[in-house]
Amino acid sequence: MSRHGSPIPMTSHACGPLSGIANVPGDKSISHRALILGALCVGETWITGLLEGDDVLDTAQAMRAFGACVTDHGGGVWSVQGVGVGGFAEPDGVIDCGNSGTGVRLIMGAMATSPITATFTGDASLNGRPMGRVTDPLALFGAQAVGRHGGRLPMTIVGAADPAPVRYMVPVPSAQVKSAVLLAGLNAPGQTVVIEKEATRDHTERMLQGFGATVHVAQTDEGRVITLDGQPELIAQNIVVPRDPSSAAFPVCAAIIVPGSDVLVPNIGLNPTRAGLFTTLQEMGADLTYENLREEGGEPVADLRARFSPNLRGVVVPPARAASMIDEYPVLSVVAVFAEGVTDMQGVKELRVKESDRIDAMAKGLRAAGVTVDEGPDWWQVTGLGHGEVPGGVTVESRLDHRIAMAFVVMGMATQQPMHVDDGSPIATSFPVFEALMAELGAQIARDC
Repeated sequence: MSRHGSPIPMTSHACGPLSGIANVPGDKSISHRALILGALCVGETWITGLLEGDDVLDTAQAMRAFGACVTDHGGGVWSVQGVGVGGFAEPDGVIDCGNSGTGVRLIMGAMATSPITATFTGDASLNGRPMGRVTDPLALFGAQAVGRHGGRLPMTIVGAADPAPVRYMVPVPSAQVKSAVLLAGLNAPGQTVVIEKEATRDHTERMLQGFGATVHVAQTDEGRVITLDGQPELIAQNIVVPRDPSSAAFPVCAAIIVPGSDVLVPNIGLNPTRAGLFTTLQEMGADLTYENLREEGGEPVADLRARFSPNLRGVVVPPARAASMIDEYPVLSVVAVFAEGVTDMQGVKELRVKESDRIDAMAKGLRAAGVTVDEGPDWWQVTGLGHGEVPGGVTVESRLDHRIAMAFVVMGMATQQPMHVDDGSPIATSFPVFEALMAELGAQIARDC
């Protein structure tokens, strides 16, 4: 059960061809960053196409708590009257980030170099996730963190009164950690430097530059080196949020496995640090094509067409691709079930510490449905059964994880027997229109309550 309501059991039935246009919501990663950077600006930022899922709404409420004026004008149009870099006020109450690891970690970074104190909490899933990966580098700026055992929420951050710039090498690929350090560096003097051995999604660097910060990116022997000049005056912008490739993954993958399907997903962000799933699906033999390639707001965008793909084959997904598709492995594993051969996913230990242990959650659900899954600390393999050969017919646990819930709902659209998910309520955190959108395409999803 999510913190936003009672459990919502769901059943997904095999359906006829999926067809039509899937207008998925705005990109969650960009939506979080637009609100936070808008709050750190001088002036009023306007955001069009903001994702209005629970995760992003919690970030909007957090920015209000830190003193920004955040207004919903309807239809996905929002405005943020910023307080400027270093202008955050101390919140009166606890900042509740719900289910959002991205939200809490980025907000911690944004406030860590201001002389204020804030306490953060979340739902049961978020409160079980480790925060040390962010609080450790924030301590280098002079911030202090006090939380539960294992560096878990609820946690209080005491911001640095006299922050120092840092040079930090990210030990494990993580856009959240990188972004938290860069946001903290905004209010530190001098230059803050972040080094990542493997490139992760670069929305923060792109958006910082768009708001007027000086950011230099260079590829060196150390890795990808990002240098931020501290204490800029960020200038308000008009932001158009592209549609979320992580949300697009679900109607795209459903179209690939449901016979006769043909689905168009318009205006999808194709940032190369986010498009690993689509590359992998094409390698598996999926019928995916990009139409109307263009650039909007500094981000590459296209319309993505997905058709039923009867000759899918297992592939090896290399570790170097993990950062560009880390949220898409659950639904990729569903596609792998309908392929011939083994799909081997490597270098994915980050999945162990997401909203749930996603490897364990998917492995147990897939095994219950008759699929062979092998796993290790940072890898897993799914042995495909081929189209029309997947039994299904079981109830699986979503574990308060929106992507686990949606992945198994997609699976049920092509199994011999329906798939039952114990709780679909977490879906609202990232994709509140998921059920309605999939129903318009022809899916048969029922709430069992």
